[in-house]
Amino acid sequence: MTTLENRPNSALVVIDVQNGVVADAWNRDEVITNIAGLVEKARATGVPVVWVQHTEEGNLDRGTEEWEFVPELVPAEGEPRVEKAYGDAFEGTNFEAIMANLAVGKLIVTGAQTDQCVRSTIHGAFARGYDTWLVGDAHTTSDLSEYGAPTPDKVIAHTNMYWKYMDGVGKLAGVMTTEAVEF
Repeated sequence: MTTLENRPNSALVVIDVQNGVVADAWNRDEVITNIAGLVEKARATGVPVVWVQHTEEGNLDRGTEEWEFVPELVPAEGEPRVEKAYGDAFEGTNFEAIMANLAVGKLIVTGAQTDQCVRSTIHGAFARGYDTWLVGDAHTTSDLSEYGAPTPDKVIAHTNMYWKYMDGVGKLAGVMTTEAVEF
């Protein structure tokens, strides 16, 4: 139902599941297992998997171990990769061009950090007219409660709660479980 014309396809988006991003993430192993299952399912049905990778000088420097995707998730040859420097995967990248080239109007989003890059990207996608589905048990974040943020379980639960009720003219959004995702 996307508002984007001639964009009938879906894509699985894997955001920033990099060693340095998820090293201390909440429920890391379960989330990565869920994402791995979705990647396998997407590949088996011919749905593109798009890998988003954050680069930040002095923190996630290109080519470092921290910058690399976790060993449990390895992009296949030919799968699109988007390198970004901002939270929203659309900002200053070729993400939109990749989606247009693949005729994608529906994004199924997973990854990290829930309260930063995942949240920025789902809002960016929805505002641009994409049907935007968040996989509620396939995103995670680190504990930033010492800085005044809620604990990670609450950040994730809150994000899932409000995205479940997201709506707009001519486009769909919501939250689903890994098990419920159908490509």
